[in-house]
Amino acid sequence: MKFFNNFANVISDKVMSSSIIDKIEYLVLLVAAFAHQSNVSESQAYRYLNQYGALALCEKHYGIMHTLSLNENIQTLHDYCQRKGGKL
Repeated sequence: MKFFNNFANVISDKVMSSSIIDKIEYLVLLVAAFAHQSNVSESQAYRYLNQYGALALCEKHYGIMHTLSLNENIQTLHDYCQRKGGKL
């Protein structure tokens, strides 16, 4: 039984890690695509999206966002930041 519990914990950690890695990879992709479309550096795009809460929005709604097109999500981030006072 002890072996099974340890095995279950390892599997659970692997699944959780995979989920977190998927989110991170998707956020990196969004920042890079946003930067490219906005003609700014990736670090500038990251700071801008973070400043206006768009990265938190992406993290919160990852389950839906990753199923939508990249262009649609970039436009959503752009619109969201503008509603919060962003000027890009």
